[in-house]
Amino acid sequence: MLSAALRRLLITSYAPDEAFADFRDRAVTRDDPRARVTVAVPAAAESRKLFGVDVAKRGIQPVWLKIENRSPGSLRLQAVTIDPKYFTPLEAAAANHFSITKRLSTFGAMSWLFYPLLLLVPLKLLTAWLANGRMDQVFHRQGFRLRPIHPGETVAGFVFTTVDLGTKVVHVRLTPLEPLRQSIGRLIRPGSPGHDPPVDLVFTVPVPGIAADYLDRDFAALRPPAEIEPCSADELVARLEALPPATTNAGGSRTGDPANLVVVGDFDTLLGAFAARWDESETISLATCWKTVKAFLLGSSYRYSPVSALYLFGRPQDIALQRTRHSINERIHLRLWLTPLAFDGQPVWAGQVSRDIGVRFTTRAWNLTTHRIDPDVDESRDYVIEDLAAAGRVRAAGYVGGVGDCTAATPRRNLTGDPFYTDGKRAVILLSATRTGFEANTA
Repeated sequence: MLSAALRRLLITSYAPDEAFADFRDRAVTRDDPRARVTVAVPAAAESRKLFGVDVAKRGIQPVWLKIENRSPGSLRLQAVTIDPKYFTPLEAAAANHFSITKRLSTFGAMSWLFYPLLLLVPLKLLTAWLANGRMDQVFHRQGFRLRPIHPGETVAGFVFTTVDLGTKVVHVRLTPLEPLRQSIGRLIRPGSPGHDPPVDLVFTVPVPGIAADYLDRDFAALRPPAEIEPCSADELVARLEALPPATTNAGGSRTGDPANLVVVGDFDTLLGAFAARWDESETISLATCWKTVKAFLLGSSYRYSPVSALYLFGRPQDIALQRTRHSINERIHLRLWLTPLAFDGQPVWAGQVSRDIGVRFTTRAWNLTTHRIDPDVDESRDYVIEDLAAAGRVRAAGYVGGVGDCTAATPRRNLTGDPFYTDGKRAVILLSATRTGFEANTA
Protein backbone atom coordinates (compact mmCIF):
# COMPACT_ATOMS: atom_id res chain seq x y z
CA MET A 1 0.00 0.00 0.00
CA LEU A 2 1.39 3.40 -1.00
CA SER A 3 1.82 5.94 1.78
CA ALA A 4 -0.28 9.13 1.53
CA ALA A 5 2.81 11.27 0.80
CA LEU A 6 4.07 8.94 -1.94
CA ARG A 7 0.59 8.70 -3.42
CA ARG A 8 0.39 12.50 -3.68
CA LEU A 9 3.79 12.51 -5.37
CA LEU A 10 2.92 9.83 -7.91
CA ILE A 11 -0.76 10.52 -8.58
CA THR A 12 -2.35 13.81 -9.58
CA SER A 13 -5.59 14.06 -7.57
CA TYR A 14 -8.56 16.17 -8.59
CA ALA A 15 -11.59 16.28 -6.26
CA PRO A 16 -14.09 19.09 -6.96
CA ASP A 17 -17.29 19.35 -4.94
CA GLU A 18 -19.85 20.23 -7.58
CA ALA A 19 -22.72 20.07 -5.08
CA PHE A 20 -21.25 22.81 -2.87
CA ALA A 21 -23.71 25.71 -2.75
CA ASP A 22 -23.10 27.69 0.46
CA PHE A 23 -22.20 30.78 -1.58
CA ARG A 24 -25.79 30.98 -2.79
CA ASP A 25 -26.80 32.24 0.66
CA ARG A 26 -25.45 35.60 -0.56
CA ALA A 27 -27.42 35.45 -3.82
CA VAL A 28 -29.25 38.53 -5.06
CA THR A 29 -32.47 38.25 -7.10
CA ARG A 30 -34.01 40.82 -9.45
CA ASP A 31 -37.42 40.59 -11.09
CA ASP A 32 -38.56 41.93 -14.43
CA PRO A 33 -41.91 41.20 -16.11
CA ARG A 34 -39.98 39.20 -18.72
CA ALA A 35 -37.39 37.45 -16.53
CA ARG A 36 -36.36 36.57 -13.00
CA VAL A 37 -32.58 36.53 -12.47
CA THR A 38 -30.51 35.39 -9.49
CA VAL A 39 -26.77 36.10 -9.15
CA ALA A 40 -24.21 34.84 -6.63
CA VAL A 41 -20.42 35.09 -6.57
CA PRO A 42 -18.37 32.51 -4.62
CA ALA A 43 -15.33 33.64 -2.69
CA ALA A 44 -11.90 32.34 -3.73
CA ALA A 45 -11.95 29.45 -1.22
CA GLU A 46 -15.49 28.53 -2.25
CA SER A 47 -14.51 28.50 -5.93
CA ARG A 48 -11.57 26.23 -5.08
CA LYS A 49 -13.94 23.80 -3.37
CA LEU A 50 -16.42 23.92 -6.26
CA PHE A 51 -13.96 23.43 -9.09
CA GLY A 52 -11.15 21.59 -7.32
CA VAL A 53 -8.48 24.12 -8.31
CA ASP A 54 -7.52 27.65 -7.26
CA VAL A 55 -9.20 29.53 -10.11
CA ALA A 56 -8.67 32.91 -8.37
CA LYS A 57 -4.91 32.39 -8.60
CA ARG A 58 -5.37 32.32 -12.38
CA GLY A 59 -7.37 35.57 -12.28
CA ILE A 60 -10.73 33.84 -12.82
CA GLN A 61 -13.91 34.47 -10.83
CA PRO A 62 -17.00 32.32 -11.47
CA VAL A 63 -20.34 34.17 -11.36
CA TRP A 64 -23.38 31.95 -10.84
CA LEU A 65 -26.55 32.88 -12.72
CA LYS A 66 -30.06 31.46 -12.62
CA ILE A 67 -32.41 32.85 -15.26
CA GLU A 68 -36.15 32.18 -15.59
CA ASN A 69 -37.64 33.33 -18.89
CA ARG A 70 -41.13 34.75 -18.26
CA SER A 71 -41.54 36.31 -21.71
CA PRO A 72 -43.50 34.88 -24.65
CA GLY A 73 -40.33 34.68 -26.75
CA SER A 74 -36.81 33.36 -26.38
CA LEU A 75 -34.08 35.37 -24.62
CA ARG A 76 -30.29 35.18 -24.89
CA LEU A 77 -27.74 36.22 -22.27
CA GLN A 78 -25.14 38.72 -23.47
CA ALA A 79 -22.06 37.59 -21.53
CA VAL A 80 -19.98 40.56 -22.70
CA THR A 81 -22.11 42.91 -20.59
CA ILE A 82 -21.08 40.90 -17.51
CA ASP A 83 -17.40 40.99 -18.48
CA PRO A 84 -15.98 41.79 -21.93
CA LYS A 85 -12.99 39.62 -20.97
CA TYR A 86 -14.97 36.59 -19.82
CA PHE A 87 -13.52 33.08 -20.19
CA THR A 88 -15.33 30.21 -21.87
CA PRO A 89 -15.70 27.14 -19.62
CA LEU A 90 -13.02 25.16 -21.45
CA GLU A 91 -10.74 28.21 -21.57
CA ALA A 92 -11.07 28.57 -17.80
CA ALA A 93 -10.38 24.87 -17.36
CA ALA A 94 -7.30 25.02 -19.60
CA ALA A 95 -5.90 27.91 -17.55
CA ASN A 96 -6.10 25.67 -14.46
CA HIS A 97 -4.83 22.42 -15.96
CA PHE A 98 -2.18 20.50 -14.10
CA SER A 99 1.02 21.15 -16.03
CA ILE A 100 2.35 17.77 -17.08
CA THR A 101 5.70 19.26 -18.14
CA LYS A 102 6.16 21.09 -14.84
CA ARG A 103 5.18 18.06 -12.80
CA LEU A 104 7.41 15.81 -14.86
CA SER A 105 10.40 18.09 -14.34
CA THR A 106 9.77 18.17 -10.59
CA PHE A 107 9.31 14.44 -10.52
CA GLY A 108 12.50 14.05 -12.56
CA ALA A 109 14.49 16.11 -10.08
CA MET A 110 13.26 13.88 -7.26
CA SER A 111 14.13 10.80 -9.29
CA TRP A 112 17.85 11.62 -9.13
CA LEU A 113 17.53 10.92 -5.44
CA PHE A 114 15.21 7.96 -5.93
CA TYR A 115 16.25 6.55 -9.28
CA PRO A 116 13.71 3.71 -9.30
CA LEU A 117 10.91 6.31 -9.31
CA LEU A 118 11.71 7.02 -12.96
CA LEU A 119 9.89 3.84 -13.77
CA LEU A 120 6.72 5.43 -12.38
CA VAL A 121 6.88 8.58 -14.53
CA PRO A 122 4.22 7.20 -16.93
CA LEU A 123 1.83 6.89 -13.95
CA LYS A 124 2.33 10.56 -13.13
CA LEU A 125 1.70 11.56 -16.73
CA LEU A 126 -1.38 9.40 -16.99
CA THR A 127 -3.03 10.65 -13.77
CA ALA A 128 -2.38 14.31 -14.68
CA TRP A 129 -3.87 13.74 -18.14
CA LEU A 130 -6.93 12.03 -16.66
CA ALA A 131 -7.37 14.82 -14.06
CA ASN A 132 -7.23 17.49 -16.78
CA GLY A 133 -9.82 15.62 -18.80
CA ARG A 134 -12.14 15.44 -15.83
CA MET A 135 -11.53 19.14 -15.13
CA ASP A 136 -12.69 19.97 -18.65
CA GLN A 137 -15.89 18.02 -18.04
CA VAL A 138 -16.57 19.75 -14.70
CA PHE A 139 -16.06 23.28 -16.06
CA HIS A 140 -18.14 22.50 -19.15
CA ARG A 141 -20.93 20.98 -17.05
CA GLN A 142 -20.96 23.89 -14.59
CA GLY A 143 -20.66 26.63 -17.22
CA PHE A 144 -23.59 28.73 -18.38
CA ARG A 145 -24.48 27.71 -21.93
CA LEU A 146 -24.86 30.75 -24.22
CA ARG A 147 -27.90 29.60 -26.16
CA PRO A 148 -31.53 30.72 -26.51
CA ILE A 149 -33.53 30.49 -23.27
CA HIS A 150 -37.00 29.41 -24.34
CA PRO A 151 -40.28 30.72 -22.87
CA GLY A 152 -40.94 29.21 -19.44
CA GLU A 153 -37.44 27.71 -19.27
CA THR A 154 -35.10 28.14 -16.27
CA VAL A 155 -31.36 27.74 -16.78
CA ALA A 156 -28.40 28.10 -14.42
CA GLY A 157 -24.61 27.97 -14.53
CA PHE A 158 -21.38 29.90 -14.14
CA VAL A 159 -19.96 32.68 -16.29
CA PHE A 160 -16.18 32.81 -15.77
CA THR A 161 -15.12 36.44 -15.30
CA THR A 162 -12.03 38.35 -14.21
CA VAL A 163 -11.54 38.79 -10.45
CA ASP A 164 -13.15 41.54 -8.36
CA LEU A 165 -13.17 41.59 -4.56
CA GLY A 166 -15.34 43.41 -2.05
CA THR A 167 -18.19 44.23 -4.40
CA LYS A 168 -18.91 42.70 -7.80
CA VAL A 169 -21.21 44.60 -10.14
CA VAL A 170 -22.90 42.22 -12.57
CA HIS A 171 -24.83 43.70 -15.48
CA VAL A 172 -27.15 41.05 -16.89
CA ARG A 173 -28.55 41.81 -20.33
CA LEU A 174 -31.08 39.44 -21.88
CA THR A 175 -31.77 40.10 -25.55
CA PRO A 176 -35.11 39.02 -27.07
CA LEU A 177 -34.64 36.81 -30.10
CA GLU A 178 -36.78 37.08 -33.22
CA PRO A 179 -36.97 35.08 -36.44
CA LEU A 180 -34.51 36.11 -39.16
CA ARG A 181 -37.38 36.86 -41.55
CA GLN A 182 -38.80 39.38 -39.06
CA SER A 183 -35.38 41.04 -38.55
CA ILE A 184 -34.84 41.41 -42.29
CA GLY A 185 -38.38 42.74 -42.67
CA ARG A 186 -37.66 45.57 -40.26
CA LEU A 187 -34.60 46.53 -42.30
CA ILE A 188 -36.43 46.77 -45.63
CA ARG A 189 -39.67 48.18 -44.15
CA PRO A 190 -38.60 50.98 -41.76
CA GLY A 191 -42.18 51.55 -40.59
CA SER A 192 -42.63 48.01 -39.29
CA PRO A 193 -42.81 47.35 -35.52
CA GLY A 194 -39.47 47.65 -33.74
CA HIS A 195 -37.58 44.96 -31.88
CA ASP A 196 -38.39 44.51 -28.18
CA PRO A 197 -35.81 46.20 -25.92
CA PRO A 198 -33.44 44.01 -23.92
CA VAL A 199 -33.94 43.12 -20.25
CA ASP A 200 -31.25 45.02 -18.30
CA LEU A 201 -30.70 44.14 -14.64
CA VAL A 202 -27.76 45.38 -12.55
CA PHE A 203 -26.62 43.46 -9.47
CA THR A 204 -24.32 44.63 -6.69
CA VAL A 205 -23.06 41.41 -5.11
CA PRO A 206 -20.83 41.14 -2.01
CA VAL A 207 -17.68 39.06 -2.48
CA PRO A 208 -15.63 38.10 0.61
CA GLY A 209 -11.92 38.71 0.27
CA ILE A 210 -11.08 42.23 1.43
CA ALA A 211 -11.90 44.33 4.50
CA ALA A 212 -13.32 47.41 2.75
CA ASP A 213 -12.99 50.58 4.81
CA TYR A 214 -16.72 51.35 4.85
CA LEU A 215 -17.63 48.03 6.53
CA ASP A 216 -17.06 49.53 9.98
CA ARG A 217 -19.26 52.55 9.24
CA ASP A 218 -22.71 52.71 10.84
CA PHE A 219 -24.43 54.92 8.29
CA ALA A 220 -27.70 54.89 10.25
CA ALA A 221 -25.88 56.36 13.24
CA LEU A 222 -24.10 58.95 11.06
CA ARG A 223 -27.45 60.03 9.59
CA PRO A 224 -30.29 59.37 12.07
CA PRO A 225 -33.77 59.69 10.51
CA ALA A 226 -34.63 62.56 12.85
CA GLU A 227 -31.67 64.59 11.55
CA ILE A 228 -32.28 64.15 7.82
CA GLU A 229 -32.79 67.51 6.08
CA PRO A 230 -34.86 67.20 2.87
CA CYS A 231 -34.08 69.86 0.24
CA SER A 232 -36.06 71.13 -2.70
CA ALA A 233 -34.23 71.79 -5.98
CA ASP A 234 -33.91 75.49 -5.13
CA GLU A 235 -32.75 74.79 -1.57
CA LEU A 236 -30.26 72.14 -2.66
CA VAL A 237 -27.91 74.51 -4.49
CA ALA A 238 -27.66 76.86 -1.52
CA ARG A 239 -27.13 74.01 0.93
CA LEU A 240 -24.43 72.44 -1.24
CA GLU A 241 -22.58 75.73 -1.56
CA ALA A 242 -22.65 76.03 2.25
CA LEU A 243 -20.88 72.68 2.77
CA PRO A 244 -17.27 72.87 4.01
CA PRO A 245 -15.13 74.08 1.10
CA ALA A 246 -12.11 71.88 1.78
CA THR A 247 -10.91 68.87 3.76
CA THR A 248 -8.90 69.36 6.94
CA ASN A 249 -6.45 67.59 9.21
CA ALA A 250 -7.78 65.60 12.19
CA GLY A 251 -7.80 68.64 14.47
CA GLY A 252 -9.41 70.91 11.88
CA SER A 253 -6.57 73.45 12.24
CA ARG A 254 -5.38 73.26 8.60
CA THR A 255 -7.24 72.92 5.31
CA GLY A 256 -6.25 70.59 2.50
CA ASP A 257 -7.66 69.37 -0.80
CA PRO A 258 -10.88 71.01 -2.01
CA ALA A 259 -14.18 69.24 -1.36
CA ASN A 260 -14.94 69.35 -5.07
CA LEU A 261 -17.61 66.70 -5.52
CA VAL A 262 -21.21 65.95 -4.49
CA VAL A 263 -22.97 62.65 -5.23
CA VAL A 264 -26.69 62.07 -4.70
CA GLY A 265 -27.88 58.47 -4.33
CA ASP A 266 -28.42 55.73 -1.79
CA PHE A 267 -25.56 53.47 -0.73
CA ASP A 268 -26.48 50.53 -2.97
CA THR A 269 -26.84 52.79 -6.00
CA LEU A 270 -23.52 54.46 -5.20
CA LEU A 271 -21.71 51.11 -4.94
CA GLY A 272 -23.42 49.85 -8.07
CA ALA A 273 -22.43 52.94 -10.04
CA PHE A 274 -18.80 53.05 -8.95
CA ALA A 275 -17.82 49.46 -8.17
CA ALA A 276 -17.93 48.27 -11.79
CA ARG A 277 -15.20 50.76 -12.69
CA TRP A 278 -13.57 51.78 -9.39
CA ASP A 279 -12.07 49.68 -6.60
CA GLU A 280 -12.82 49.82 -2.91
CA SER A 281 -10.07 50.54 -0.39
CA GLU A 282 -9.03 48.19 2.39
CA THR A 283 -8.68 49.27 5.99
CA ILE A 284 -5.18 50.09 7.21
CA SER A 285 -3.53 47.08 8.89
CA LEU A 286 -0.11 45.46 9.04
CA ALA A 287 -1.07 43.15 6.18
CA THR A 288 -2.37 45.91 3.90
CA CYS A 289 0.56 48.18 4.74
CA TRP A 290 2.93 45.39 3.73
CA LYS A 291 1.04 44.92 0.45
CA THR A 292 1.32 48.66 -0.14
CA VAL A 293 5.06 48.69 0.58
CA LYS A 294 5.65 45.78 -1.81
CA ALA A 295 3.66 47.49 -4.54
CA PHE A 296 5.62 50.70 -3.98
CA LEU A 297 9.02 48.97 -4.07
CA LEU A 298 8.15 46.84 -7.11
CA GLY A 299 6.29 49.59 -8.96
CA SER A 300 3.28 47.29 -9.26
CA SER A 301 -0.46 47.83 -8.83
CA TYR A 302 -2.46 47.13 -5.66
CA ARG A 303 -6.11 47.58 -6.52
CA TYR A 304 -7.40 47.82 -2.95
CA SER A 305 -4.59 49.79 -1.30
CA PRO A 306 -5.65 51.69 1.86
CA VAL A 307 -6.25 55.41 1.48
CA SER A 308 -4.98 57.93 4.03
CA ALA A 309 -7.55 59.83 6.07
CA LEU A 310 -8.76 63.32 5.21
CA TYR A 311 -11.38 65.00 7.39
CA LEU A 312 -14.72 66.63 6.72
CA PHE A 313 -17.41 67.30 9.35
CA GLY A 314 -14.74 66.39 11.92
CA ARG A 315 -14.41 62.75 10.78
CA PRO A 316 -12.39 60.76 8.24
CA GLN A 317 -13.97 59.72 4.97
CA ASP A 318 -16.83 57.22 5.16
CA ILE A 319 -15.97 55.56 1.85
CA ALA A 320 -12.77 55.61 -0.20
CA LEU A 321 -12.64 54.48 -3.82
CA GLN A 322 -9.81 54.44 -6.32
CA ARG A 323 -8.88 53.76 -9.92
CA THR A 324 -5.40 52.31 -10.20
CA ARG A 325 -3.29 52.72 -13.32
CA HIS A 326 0.13 51.26 -14.09
CA SER A 327 1.41 51.30 -10.52
CA ILE A 328 0.39 52.18 -6.99
CA ASN A 329 1.90 55.65 -7.55
CA GLU A 330 -0.66 56.40 -10.27
CA ARG A 331 -4.16 56.38 -8.84
CA ILE A 332 -7.28 58.49 -8.76
CA HIS A 333 -8.49 58.83 -5.16
CA LEU A 334 -12.10 59.55 -4.32
CA ARG A 335 -13.34 60.07 -0.75
CA LEU A 336 -16.98 60.46 0.27
CA TRP A 337 -18.70 61.67 3.44
CA LEU A 338 -22.39 61.17 4.18
CA THR A 339 -24.21 64.46 4.88
CA PRO A 340 -27.56 65.01 6.65
CA LEU A 341 -29.00 66.42 3.40
CA ALA A 342 -31.50 64.56 1.22
CA PHE A 343 -32.79 65.33 -2.27
CA ASP A 344 -35.60 63.49 -4.04
CA GLY A 345 -35.58 61.02 -1.14
CA GLN A 346 -31.90 60.16 -1.68
CA PRO A 347 -28.93 60.85 0.62
CA VAL A 348 -26.34 63.44 -0.36
CA TRP A 349 -22.60 62.68 -0.16
CA ALA A 350 -19.86 65.30 -0.09
CA GLY A 351 -16.64 64.23 -1.74
CA GLN A 352 -13.05 64.96 -2.69
CA VAL A 353 -11.24 63.59 -5.72
CA SER A 354 -7.66 63.99 -6.93
CA ARG A 355 -5.20 62.16 -9.16
CA ASP A 356 -1.84 60.81 -7.93
CA ILE A 357 0.90 61.25 -10.55
CA GLY A 358 4.01 60.29 -8.55
CA VAL A 359 5.70 60.29 -5.15
CA ARG A 360 7.95 62.79 -3.41
CA PHE A 361 9.80 63.34 -0.14
CA THR A 362 8.01 65.13 2.70
CA THR A 363 8.50 65.68 6.43
CA ARG A 364 4.72 65.79 6.93
CA ALA A 365 4.22 62.03 6.75
CA TRP A 366 5.50 59.29 9.07
CA ASN A 367 7.15 57.41 6.18
CA LEU A 368 8.75 60.63 4.76
CA THR A 369 7.05 60.11 1.40
CA THR A 370 3.71 61.16 -0.04
CA HIS A 371 1.87 60.91 -3.31
CA ARG A 372 2.18 63.96 -5.55
CA ILE A 373 -1.17 65.03 -6.97
CA ASP A 374 -1.93 66.53 -10.36
CA PRO A 375 -2.36 70.23 -9.48
CA ASP A 376 -5.23 70.54 -12.00
CA VAL A 377 -7.79 69.08 -9.59
CA ASP A 378 -10.69 70.10 -11.83
CA GLU A 379 -9.61 67.46 -14.34
CA SER A 380 -10.05 64.72 -11.72
CA ARG A 381 -13.42 66.16 -10.70
CA ASP A 382 -14.70 66.20 -14.29
CA TYR A 383 -13.28 62.74 -14.94
CA VAL A 384 -15.77 61.35 -12.42
CA ILE A 385 -18.68 62.80 -14.41
CA GLU A 386 -17.33 61.45 -17.69
CA ASP A 387 -16.62 58.02 -16.23
CA LEU A 388 -20.04 57.57 -14.64
CA ALA A 389 -21.74 58.96 -17.76
CA ALA A 390 -19.89 56.40 -19.88
CA ALA A 391 -21.27 53.73 -17.54
CA GLY A 392 -24.77 55.15 -18.02
CA ARG A 393 -25.23 55.82 -14.30
CA VAL A 394 -25.84 59.60 -14.29
CA ARG A 395 -29.35 61.12 -14.19
CA ALA A 396 -28.09 64.69 -14.20
CA ALA A 397 -24.88 66.59 -13.49
CA GLY A 398 -23.84 70.20 -12.98
CA TYR A 399 -21.77 72.54 -10.82
CA VAL A 400 -22.20 74.71 -7.72
CA GLY A 401 -19.87 77.01 -5.86
CA GLY A 402 -17.18 75.46 -3.67
CA VAL A 403 -13.72 76.33 -2.47
CA GLY A 404 -13.32 79.39 -4.71
CA ASP A 405 -11.01 79.80 -7.68
CA CYS A 406 -7.23 80.05 -7.76
CA THR A 407 -4.79 79.96 -10.67
CA ALA A 408 -1.63 78.01 -11.49
CA ALA A 409 0.32 81.22 -10.87
CA THR A 410 -1.14 81.57 -7.36
CA PRO A 411 -2.05 78.02 -6.27
CA ARG A 412 -3.28 76.80 -2.91
CA ARG A 413 -1.68 73.84 -1.16
CA ASN A 414 -3.02 70.67 0.43
CA LEU A 415 -2.04 69.16 3.77
CA THR A 416 1.20 67.67 2.44
CA GLY A 417 2.20 70.83 0.60
CA ASP A 418 1.20 69.91 -2.95
CA PRO A 419 -0.02 72.90 -5.00
CA PHE A 420 -3.39 72.85 -6.73
CA TYR A 421 -5.46 75.22 -8.81
CA THR A 422 -9.19 75.19 -9.58
CA ASP A 423 -12.15 77.13 -10.92
CA GLY A 424 -13.52 76.73 -7.39
CA LYS A 425 -16.65 74.74 -8.24
CA ARG A 426 -18.01 71.43 -7.01
CA ALA A 427 -19.36 68.85 -9.46
CA VAL A 428 -22.83 67.57 -8.52
CA ILE A 429 -23.88 64.14 -9.79
CA LEU A 430 -27.36 62.64 -9.42
CA LEU A 431 -26.88 58.89 -9.75
CA SER A 432 -29.20 56.59 -11.65
CA ALA A 433 -30.06 53.18 -10.20
CA THR A 434 -30.12 51.78 -13.76
CA ARG A 435 -28.25 52.53 -16.95
CA THR A 436 -29.48 55.73 -18.58
CA GLY A 437 -28.42 58.96 -20.26
CA PHE A 438 -28.00 62.25 -18.40
CA GLU A 439 -28.38 65.98 -18.70
CA ALA A 440 -25.27 68.09 -18.11
CA ASN A 441 -25.58 71.60 -16.69
CA THR A 442 -22.29 73.41 -16.98
CA ALA A 443 -23.58 76.74 -15.70
